[in-house]
Amino acid sequence: MAKIGVVRHPIYREHDMGLYHPESPERLQAIEREINRTSFKDPLIEIEPRPALTKELQRVHSLSYIHQISSTSGKNVRLDPDTSTSPKSYDAALLAAGGVIEAVNKVLEGKVDQAFALVRPPGHHAEDDRAMGFCLFNNVAIAAKHALEDKKLKRILIVDWDLHHGNGTQHSFYSDPRVIYFSTHQYPYYPGTGSLQEIGEGEGEGYTINVPLTTGNGDEEYANIFRQILIPVGQSFSPELILVSAGFDIHKGDPLGGMNVTETGFARLAHLILKLAEETCGGRVVFTLEGGYNVEGEAKAVVQILHTLQGELPFDPKEREKAEDQALKKILPTLDRIKSIYRPYWKVLK
Repeated sequence: MAKIGVVRHPIYREHDMGLYHPESPERLQAIEREINRTSFKDPLIEIEPRPALTKELQRVHSLSYIHQISSTSGKNVRLDPDTSTSPKSYDAALLAAGGVIEAVNKVLEGKVDQAFALVRPPGHHAEDDRAMGFCLFNNVAIAAKHALEDKKLKRILIVDWDLHHGNGTQHSFYSDPRVIYFSTHQYPYYPGTGSLQEIGEGEGEGYTINVPLTTGNGDEEYANIFRQILIPVGQSFSPELILVSAGFDIHKGDPLGGMNVTETGFARLAHLILKLAEETCGGRVVFTLEGGYNVEGEAKAVVQILHTLQGELPFDPKEREKAEDQALKKILPTLDRIKSIYRPYWKVLK
């Protein structure tokens, strides 16, 4: 029996940044509808979120910033041109960060094999002292710090496939060799970070791996990036936990993006990460919802990932590999350039 946990809570749908805002409660409503009409091989295991503690938030955010966000409780406050709060946003943000922490706890305790935190607001753009890009608290970074400090893990891999570069997550671990931050993202695009020159600093040099991409990349290109760069580096690093910033704005129908990944393509990426996790850390993976604004496409992709985690692949792996091998030529210049930059740090990138 596959023990797949999900973090869900009604409060996540009460964070509302206004009419016509793409990061809307409808995102989770569509996912819930798709889950409810889907037959799963094994029941999903509910993981109850709890509010993140101030000391947990402080590992990523300044105390003055935490107080700034807490002061928005019960109010509509504009924090930047794209990001605002509604009366329940602070409560939702606390439960989002705490929900990802609880997902990590349940995976590390063996209560579930993998987990998917279906939380809002998203987090990977949130800096230590700044809300931006629809994000209030950096959920993934906070959960990773919890695993390092409270659970005493020594190596964590964060995979961020969102369309937009996770500037906040990168900055949280830029000099920390305990964490690899691996990001594929459309570039140049919001927020403007994630260039080939950003590889980490000090002891963390080589542990920030950015793969900036032009528009038009789809299932085969993303899978080849994972197969050629992420997998060998991950095998060499041997993480004790993998966290995934799962952004669905690389979906082929996303109104904010320019990528062409299908629902099956997302399942393939999850499959590759799961295989890496099974090789290195006993299958311990936590997925966290980031962006994604084609709500029906996102919902179908989430369900495909859940099926994949339960061992029900919506594709034939051998046929997928064959198609990826045939399409390798298109992404080869990008792969060669990335490998040349990171080969001094990761000899496996031959």
